[in-house]
Amino acid sequence: MARDYYDVLGVSRDAGPDELQQAFRRLARQNHPDVNRDPGAEERFKEINEAYSVLSDPKQRKKYDRFGEDFRQIPDDWEERIGAGAGGVRGGPGRGRRTTWTTGGDAGADYVDFGGGGFGGGFGGGVDIEDLLGGMFGGRARGRTGPVAGADQEAELPLTVEEAYRGGRRQITLNGPDGPRTYTVTIPPGVTEGRRIRLAGEGGRGMGDGPAGDLYLIVRLQPHPVFRVEGKDITVQLRVSPWEAALGATVPVPTPGGDTKVTVPPGSSSGRRLRLRGEGMPDPRGRPGDLYAEVKIMTPPRLTDRERELFEELAQVSTFDPRRQAAEDARAGRR
Repeated sequence: MARDYYDVLGVSRDAGPDELQQAFRRLARQNHPDVNRDPGAEERFKEINEAYSVLSDPKQRKKYDRFGEDFRQIPDDWEERIGAGAGGVRGGPGRGRRTTWTTGGDAGADYVDFGGGGFGGGFGGGVDIEDLLGGMFGGRARGRTGPVAGADQEAELPLTVEEAYRGGRRQITLNGPDGPRTYTVTIPPGVTEGRRIRLAGEGGRGMGDGPAGDLYLIVRLQPHPVFRVEGKDITVQLRVSPWEAALGATVPVPTPGGDTKVTVPPGSSSGRRLRLRGEGMPDPRGRPGDLYAEVKIMTPPRLTDRERELFEELAQVSTFDPRRQAAEDARAGRR
């Protein structure tokens, strides 16, 4: 199913027109395809536009608050029709179905549970959509109103950074209203957080020979002990010894595709970021992201006698004072 419009804009359900407009402008600027080159930005931009176009229209918003994702099937004079022919409808806003990930019994498979709700859940009491529409249209809805397309649905697809980096084919099992179904999903290399993977015709069933909706799998990158992903760029901590940082060295650095080499310039301090162009997330449709190695200087946890002697000798002969250097950098406006 489509995401809740209020969630798309990040506002509460009682948000006023000004709050809606501010949220829309902020999100539209962030996700406009001319500004944001993330592959999923264009889809998010369309979703933001759709959400705002509905919630900024008082009549459409009222229908959406009452009927949820099925509001487009409801005529504009629905209040009059309910009053005339389908009385007794109860319940609050139709929030639609929610999707939650649960653990299944088969090793290596992922399960999605489409929870209760949907159109009928917005009214309470188990109201059947066809019965309701039949009452609203004077008995003409069931089988005689023409085909109605099924609703699009969503589920989250958790991936490790390595899976997102490599892409490939993967099986998932969805627990739907008709029981579990297994799909083979093609994951493009370099998918990023929030990317939507479309399974055509696998969403909600249509009515009256209407086509089924689509199922969208929303990529969610799982936390990783080594890599931090921001868009297409990846950041990794690069641990070096004091002498490697002082003298410079070529050292291995991990990437999701395997280790590569990076040159640490002489005189590097902790926090220095070394950029490896094109070593971030791949992008079949454009330029790949970059990998940033953040230097962290590590000292030996235990010193041998000889190491202690050398460090003590260095302490005697060196004129370097990091605190004085910090004060000079501050006065010069350097970081």
